[in-house]
Amino acid sequence: MLLGTIVELFGVGDPGVTFSQVVLEVMRHLEGAYALIFKSRHYPNELIACKRGSPLLLGVKELAEEASIGASFNDTKFLSSNGQPKELFLSSDANALVEHTKKVLVIEDGEVVHLKDGGVSILKFDQAKGNRGRTLSRPASVERALSILEMEVEQINKGKYEHYMQKEIHEQPESLTTTMRGRLIRGGSCKAKTVLLGGLKDHLKTIRRSRRIVFIGCGTSYNAALASRPILEELSGIPVTMEIASDLLDRQGPIYREDTAVFVSQSGETADTLNALEYALENGALCVGITNTVGSAIARNTHCGVHINAGAEIGVASTKAYTSQIVVMAMLALAIGGDLISSQERREAVIDGLFDLPSKVKEVLKLDQEMKYLAKLLMAEQSLLVFGRGYNYATALEGALKVKEVALMHSEGILAGEMKHGPLALVDESLPIFVIATRDACFSKQQSVIQQLHARKGRLIVMCTKGDAASVCVGGSCRVIEVPQAVDCLQTVINTVPLQLLAYHLTVLRGHNVDQPRNLAKSVTTQ
Repeated sequence: MLLGTIVELFGVGDPGVTFSQVVLEVMRHLEGAYALIFKSRHYPNELIACKRGSPLLLGVKELAEEASIGASFNDTKFLSSNGQPKELFLSSDANALVEHTKKVLVIEDGEVVHLKDGGVSILKFDQAKGNRGRTLSRPASVERALSILEMEVEQINKGKYEHYMQKEIHEQPESLTTTMRGRLIRGGSCKAKTVLLGGLKDHLKTIRRSRRIVFIGCGTSYNAALASRPILEELSGIPVTMEIASDLLDRQGPIYREDTAVFVSQSGETADTLNALEYALENGALCVGITNTVGSAIARNTHCGVHINAGAEIGVASTKAYTSQIVVMAMLALAIGGDLISSQERREAVIDGLFDLPSKVKEVLKLDQEMKYLAKLLMAEQSLLVFGRGYNYATALEGALKVKEVALMHSEGILAGEMKHGPLALVDESLPIFVIATRDACFSKQQSVIQQLHARKGRLIVMCTKGDAASVCVGGSCRVIEVPQAVDCLQTVINTVPLQLLAYHLTVLRGHNVDQPRNLAKSVTTQ
């Protein structure tokens, strides 16, 4: 409607008014985040795409030599040797392009892609230049370079699995190994155990001088940061605060020049997190990005960062990216605290634990059938409570989030220390309660929680370390799930996997779409 109105206003068929000028005038009237493609009967054989806040990629199949990778282009004709145009693709997600081409251009905010007669122009949109009277401003062309997608078609296929979520849960031993590859150093002439994060090495001194570290994220990414906060505080000695991106923006929370703001996002395109990034940059903070997507908006706009490298994640409910985020942030803690002699023994223990983690995740995946049986017992329930404490408070939140977002079943993650301050009133013989009680500094406190819930006839499911069943479940009064022991700050990775499996099997048994939950999307790019 708006496009038609502007075409009518400035005259159809006027040789002095191009399609790109009309679209740019439309963009001046738009607010919020968008990624749009325009086509008009008034301008045949032309297509224009633009974006603000949302991701947009241009894929180019079998690019000619004169516009090879690394070369910039401007008004380039993408033609083959026989003069025929090459295929061009527009997409909001790299996963949709990889089966056609790996050569892409990441469109920036304020850029317009103009496709006409086999040629491509990249135009710059300037919001400040409005129209004067009935004359449209002429956009300026810019030069951009193509890049290569670092993924294979096999990564976006289900393989032997029925669903992407199932595949991605079982890929976690490999994704964790890939996340750590080349970053953990153990051995050598001095037998040193260290962490090397190339994307941060030039900024570590600044981070160590920070007044505080602020983790900013949404949903699962927030939970991953929460799981990593204790080890980061312990090894760095720097206060760490947590912010949900939307809440930080709503209240305009204070961000200072002396702060380090860490933005956590799987897609790197989450709208609230991007807005919080812009806010932090305006306030002068050092901004660090942790994402699973090379070339994403967060990766491009932060001062430094770490690529999770968990591989393509197609299912909407994040699984392997979540556990890889925790591992990356544990390595971040090791890198920041790497100059403290007092914590050297602790750091080496965590590094050893990281090396052992993939094999322990592979072991816990053997609980698949046990979790499927538990899902059958719970499939008709209306609600589930998950209690955790310490490192496993985040595990409780994430497990509950997985159940609610894919199985469409009410579930709530609760800090066990808050049990007596309200949640205890919900406990009766009909409500299933999942308690995480693996061996760590909070183990004895969780034993007390289990006893209090049992005294009120709670239907208990307890996750504990192998060999602890008798300690947590006296008299066989509850169902027990035993998992392997890991270093305390990494135990949350182990403990999350059974809850992922439970959520997956509950969803299948309840007949819901596992990979595309109702009302949800992989990249949340609108507010």
